Amino acid sequence: MILLESQNYIIQTTLTEKINKPSSLDVQFVDFDGVRFHLSTPERKTSLLLSMHIRCWDELVKYGALDILRREYGVLLLDQAEQEYNVSLDIDLEQIPSDPAAQEAFILSVALFKRNALAAPFERGFKTQKELEASGGAPGELMEIHYRDEEAIYVQASPDRVTVIFSTVFREETDRIFGKVFLQEFVDARRQPSIQNAPQVLYSNRDPPLEIRHLSGLRAADDIGYVTFVLFPRHFLNATVAGSTISHIQLFRDYLHYHIKCSKAYMHSRMRHRVAEFQKVLNRAKTEVATTERKTATGRTLISR
Repeated sequence: MILLESQNYIIQTTLTEKINKPSSLDVQFVDFDGVRFHLSTPERKTSLLLSMHIRCWDELVKYGALDILRREYGVLLLDQAEQEYNVSLDIDLEQIPSDPAAQEAFILSVALFKRNALAAPFERGFKTQKELEASGGAPGELMEIHYRDEEAIYVQASPDRVTVIFSTVFREETDRIFGKVFLQEFVDARRQPSIQNAPQVLYSNRDPPLEIRHLSGLRAADDIGYVTFVLFPRHFLNATVAGSTISHIQLFRDYLHYHIKCSKAYMHSRMRHRVAEFQKVLNRAKTEVATTERKTATGRTLISR
């Protein structure tokens, strides 16, 4: 299986290039889940403006996204975002560390712009779980992040766990079949002794899990699937483990549909190869009609078929 990277490759490579050779720039691009970016040099070649538009920005702000972005980027975060975008960073290339290791770490941090914004509900969920564990209170707030049309992420903390639910739409019947097989592998793989500490994964089709069944507006259709991850304290034991968990679980929906498409492409290529092989067999099975030579009384040759 191929793991998708949390950082944006275009931001990472472009920033690396512009640090080595500053030049004018104005480029727009789209990441997973329809997140739009604009990278430009509006004033001078050594000043980059990176802006991001994300569908669920208001919900992320509600759960503390601005606090996380201020923690990660400090003075780079602008109080007023570029027009038509939600949040912007002002990057002065002349102020970037010259040490190769520090420079690489800075570039990676900027490339994780979207990841850090989406980390807000997860970090709040982990923090709430620790508070509930100490106080023994009831489950915390159910956080909703509607990051795509008809799809959302739900995060809720409890005294002993954090539950993360993905709703996803399968546009085609074959996608539902591949998705069910793929998710069953998650369940079966967890039985192996080496990965029994992995989060529990549950899948339900059509009917939403009990944690979100009370919400209004949920669709009950055959093309809707719900994937539930149960995260225990060991999955966010410290800042490093928690960061890794957030980075991986954010990309689950894209990871799932990416591998469904890869599986379909592989199956189609194998089918085409198989059809070509059968066609060769059929061509070899064709019998050749024998020709006989006959002559007339005058000695002329007649060929009959």
